[in-house]
Amino acid sequence: MIDFEPIRLQLIALEEPLHLLSEALKIGALGDRISELEARAQEPDFWNDVENAQRIQTQIRRLQKKVDNYNTLISERQDLLLLCELGAEASDEQVYQEVSAAFADYETRFEVTRLETLLTGEYDKNNAILTLHAGAGGTEAQDWVEMLYRMYGKWAETHDFEWKELEYLDGDEAGIKSVSVMISGENAYGFLRSEIGVHRLVRISPFDSSGRRHTSFASCEVIPELDSSIHIDINPSDLRIDTYRSSGKGGQHVNKTDSAIRLTHLPTGCVAACQAERSQIQNKETAMNMLKAKLFALAQAAHMEKIEDLKGNQMDIAWGSQIRSYVFCPYTMVKDHRTGYEENDVQSVMDGKIDGFINAFLSGKQIEK
Repeated sequence: MIDFEPIRLQLIALEEPLHLLSEALKIGALGDRISELEARAQEPDFWNDVENAQRIQTQIRRLQKKVDNYNTLISERQDLLLLCELGAEASDEQVYQEVSAAFADYETRFEVTRLETLLTGEYDKNNAILTLHAGAGGTEAQDWVEMLYRMYGKWAETHDFEWKELEYLDGDEAGIKSVSVMISGENAYGFLRSEIGVHRLVRISPFDSSGRRHTSFASCEVIPELDSSIHIDINPSDLRIDTYRSSGKGGQHVNKTDSAIRLTHLPTGCVAACQAERSQIQNKETAMNMLKAKLFALAQAAHMEKIEDLKGNQMDIAWGSQIRSYVFCPYTMVKDHRTGYEENDVQSVMDGKIDGFINAFLSGKQIEK
């Protein structure tokens, strides 16, 4: 006999968590806020200020999406309960497989929605600029950067985030020395801020003919993309501007002219580079936005009001500063040293399944508050 009861009981048990989720998301207040913003959008002079109008329209879509996602969770739970009853009466194996798959997907989406309630930071909703740098380990470390680059790309794809490469520097023999990407989508920064820090790899190196075990390091930097409401003034005399030819694997990575731009903020040592566009002007504009975001993040962290008061402070990308270890040999495990969260399926993690680490980090931070 096919037993639908375990799934049915789990669905029944979700009634209280869904109620708590509604309170955490403030669904009632969101509905009122949407109505208020929609009323403003109907005012005759609404489009006189185009920038503000676009901001309000974006806010309406973002809030409506939250309400729709929650309402979908409510309705789908009822649908799954009904399917459990019908499937149990018919004792249908095909219905059981469909309900099992649908419930697994439901649990995943419920957890993603629950995680959003932990994203209460001022810039959590923003797009994210993610930068990876190779650290101690030479070619092995540069290969490690490429592996992380793929991991975050897979994660972004799974969550339907847009991915745009901004700057790419090839490794000497293999891999990537450094790379920056823009990850665009709702709460991209809120999720990815959990990845800031040094990532450590332990494996048998494919670049070592003796087959010895190597330890390599790479750093992950994540900053929010700033919107136009935040203004940061940078003294032009504090900037060094370098132009160079784009590097990469060929094709879209490489331009034939020196259109790539690297900006260095001399007082702090902050660097931002972009080679995404064919135009030097566009690359400079993007690099400047990246630099402003980095300086703003530094100022926020240091509680400084003036960029001029900041000093460069770089963490060593080596032993003693790692946030997470990825061990391929002599055993397989990925462990986050901040939360204690572990996964034994290393390959699954490298294929982008890092939500468990993000969840543990966000939940832990919420508890600390």
